Amino acid sequence: MERRTLLQAVLAGALGVHLVASAALPVVEVYKNPSCGCCTGWVKHLEENGFTVKVHEVANTSDYRAKFGIPDALGSCHTATVQGYAIEGHVPASEIKRLLAERKNVKGLAVPSMPPGSPGMEGDRSIPYDVLLVKTDGSYSTYRHYNGK
Repeated sequence: MERRTLLQAVLAGALGVHLVASAALPVVEVYKNPSCGCCTGWVKHLEENGFTVKVHEVANTSDYRAKFGIPDALGSCHTATVQGYAIEGHVPASEIKRLLAERKNVKGLAVPSMPPGSPGMEGDRSIPYDVLLVKTDGSYSTYRHYNGK
């Protein structure tokens, strides 16, 4: 037995836990305008939080928002999908992970517009914003509120 494997086994036994590698997060497919810098910032945020991201540069993101069932009123500068859920705008990675863990029967999550201080929109200013849970009928409710700074 290799020294590392032996140490892991001893530690696991002493702590009464199993040491396993964390499962990889699913791929997020992002549809964004080629010239949008804040979208690139949001993609970086997702990657820094463990997601693999596949970017599709498109001329009109509203076509994808409609395709994935997000109301235009909740629109932002990019649309994404992950495991059957639509993600609109600057949704924090933590809320995507929470939705994936809860497995709710919904369309997805949205952060309308481009609120300063949201992931990809970091800077000197930060304002309060809501992450919205978009239901299958197109209605929505607050999933989490962020106060800003």
